[in-house]
Amino acid sequence: MMRTLSATAASRNFSRLLDAVEAGESVTVTRGNRPVAELRPARRATGRELRAALAAIPPPDRRFCDQIAQAVGGLSQQNADPWADD
Repeated sequence: MMRTLSATAASRNFSRLLDAVEAGESVTVTRGNRPVAELRPARRATGRELRAALAAIPPPDRRFCDQIAQAVGGLSQQNADPWADD
């Protein structure tokens, strides 16, 4: 069951509210008896999830790699002041 708290009470007890959420509790915050927000523990992403997400993306093609190399090479050739006239 989710605990419900008024916005005023949430504001006055914010540190304790965060402690409860950190401990796994979910809280609905209301304003004028209307729910306006739900606070719940943050979902922690794992390296496994990141690897799975990246695996679903096709690798860059050769043209893209060449464009990146060209852009990076151009950076090292720029003047110290990019606004200076050549």
